[in-house]
Amino acid sequence: MRIGETMSEADWQAIASRAAGALVLIVGVLLAASLCGASTPPDHLVPSIFDPHSTPAESIHHLSHFVLGITGLIFLVVFCLLSYVVVKFRGRVAGAEREPAQVYGSTQIELAWTVMPILIVVVLFLATARVIHGIQDAPRPAGTMEVTAIGHQFWWEFRYAALGIVTANELHIPLSDPTHPTPTFVKLLSADTDHSFWVPQLAGKTDLIPNRVNETWLDPHETGLFLGQCAQYCGTQHAKMLLRVYVDSPEDFSAWARGQQQPANKDEKEAAGRQVFESTACLNCHAIAGTNGTGRFGPDLTHLMSRRTIAAGGAENTPENLRLWIQNPDAIKTGSLMPAMKLSDAELDALVLYLETLH
Repeated sequence: MRIGETMSEADWQAIASRAAGALVLIVGVLLAASLCGASTPPDHLVPSIFDPHSTPAESIHHLSHFVLGITGLIFLVVFCLLSYVVVKFRGRVAGAEREPAQVYGSTQIELAWTVMPILIVVVLFLATARVIHGIQDAPRPAGTMEVTAIGHQFWWEFRYAALGIVTANELHIPLSDPTHPTPTFVKLLSADTDHSFWVPQLAGKTDLIPNRVNETWLDPHETGLFLGQCAQYCGTQHAKMLLRVYVDSPEDFSAWARGQQQPANKDEKEAAGRQVFESTACLNCHAIAGTNGTGRFGPDLTHLMSRRTIAAGGAENTPENLRLWIQNPDAIKTGSLMPAMKLSDAELDALVLYLETLH
């Protein structure tokens, strides 16, 4: 009798440990759901697909809730059935030497667990295909802004052909009025290897593939800064190939565009720094309008100081960081393709002072 009681206690201990594990799993699922649904700070510095601010992102957001609802229901049903089976049919000492009843297949049950998953998959497929079609085949209304985004190792180049603007890493687009949508269509190209353009709060991921043209579009309904990322491993500094999208009011976007269309500063006080740029390897990779620098391997520097960051978001755009970036790029972005410029202190000082004038 004592042995039987001991085994019974062991059975209940096993059940309790399984129940505790299941409870931990449920708590984890609920915590993940709460984090997904949590609101992000007003400056959008925490990208989340669950906080959409653009038409494509809202479509993906609604689809994600639909998919999570169905899969969550499946998880709940399966979990409850497993819990019932574990408790109801747990091993007992009294019947340890007796073979349990053998129940053979049921045609109705087998049909049910075959047909129901097929129906669930079909529903999820149709819902997903509908959203993909709505995003990829969206019409282009009048007033559409067009931008070409080129992925490089490890930075972004943006070209506004209609405006004659070339910039890097920081994409400025106008706010779209929901009553009169003016989305921004982005043509995606790659200069070297595979990249992926992803701004979670504005649109889904779209790959940039060499020798292929892909497209995505943004239809933002709120101004502000939205962070993105290259979502395809593209080399050593893939994780620091960051993307900043500024959604400006129409007035602010027009002012930004006018500033970018201005020629580069030609202050004669900084002629020494401009001479350093034009007489060193800088001009092989970078372009500055009005100089003999026309390189395309690195970002266009004509309006460098109008950007808040350097090294594709790797550091704040300050004179100290700019000097360090030129002198020793690996100190900011290990493995970047920016070579360390072997300049004297006087040349480095003059070059940094010159670059600081490029607003």
